[in-house]
Amino acid sequence: QVQLVESGGGLVQAGGSLRLSCVASGRSFGSNAMGWFRQAPGKQREWVAAISSGGSGDYLDSVKGRFTISRDNAKNTVYLQMNNLKPEDTAVYYCAVHRYALSSSRESNYDYWGQGTQVTVSS
Repeated sequence: QVQLVESGGGLVQAGGSLRLSCVASGRSFGSNAMGWFRQAPGKQREWVAAISSGGSGDYLDSVKGRFTISRDNAKNTVYLQMNNLKPEDTAVYYCAVHRYALSSSRESNYDYWGQGTQVTVSS
């Protein structure tokens, strides 16, 4: 049974940093792209970042230069380093496994999802 577990969320002041982790179990996902999404209260879930199986990252424009996605295939883990956080980054953050090796922002291409971790940025 595939399971994704996120951790690392919390409350931080604007300008601060958090590092989210997502550990996958049940099978190896080294051949799959992985992504992070977020959902703020009252808003639809949106794609934040993704990393291909080869390690190439893509980002939502509003987080470019502040967030960095990375992966450790030996640990079946994907990370999201978030720096210079802003109140508008407040959301529940979800990790997901893409169907293919190349990443995309399309939610329907992601087959497995974690339960999410709350990130709250105070002003």
